[in-house]
Amino acid sequence: MKETSKEFFDQPMDEKKVVCQEYAGEMEKLAFKLMEIICLSLGLPGGRLKGYFEEQTSFLRINHYPPCPFSDLTLGCGRHKDFDFLTVLAQDDVGGLEVKRNGKWVPVKPDPTALIINVGDICQVWSNERYKSAEHRAVVNGEKERYSIALFLVPSHHVMVKPLEELVSEKDPPKYLPYNWGKFYATRNRSDYKKQNVDNIQIHDFRVPN
Repeated sequence: MKETSKEFFDQPMDEKKVVCQEYAGEMEKLAFKLMEIICLSLGLPGGRLKGYFEEQTSFLRINHYPPCPFSDLTLGCGRHKDFDFLTVLAQDDVGGLEVKRNGKWVPVKPDPTALIINVGDICQVWSNERYKSAEHRAVVNGEKERYSIALFLVPSHHVMVKPLEELVSEKDPPKYLPYNWGKFYATRNRSDYKKQNVDNIQIHDFRVPN
């Protein structure tokens, strides 16, 4: 898959439109299995969330970070939290992924034989914050190019995302107002292309005030 990634980025734009379908299918199977496990960990039936993905909008993203001699001044991907349910990430042996822990950016040691699983914002909302999405970013390497491949598991456009009724109670009320996934995604995509200092929509915009 990593060799395919390099071949992919070396191709003309017209030839980049269709690639890696078999890989995406296998990663999707893994993502759905992990979703079942998360449901069970919350005391829910394994298939509790399956209905939200009947017309799923999941997608695969192949990232290429060229080397940059001014790596301390160049950011490959700015700090963010994944807006999906969960992300299955494969990366090569070139470091670059960092997660925020106790207010500091901590490098994730690269392991090309392992997959990284990121819990996304939708999982945070559905679980009423029993699971929380992690803030992360990607920095470039000064000498080596870096590749990563991410499968984002996201529900159907029409789905209303809100804390699951089984996980809320009088003692633990909903922490988020409902939002439509399709509208959220469209708004987020539009704001991603605005100026760097313009905040894009986040799930905390729907958080119920304490």
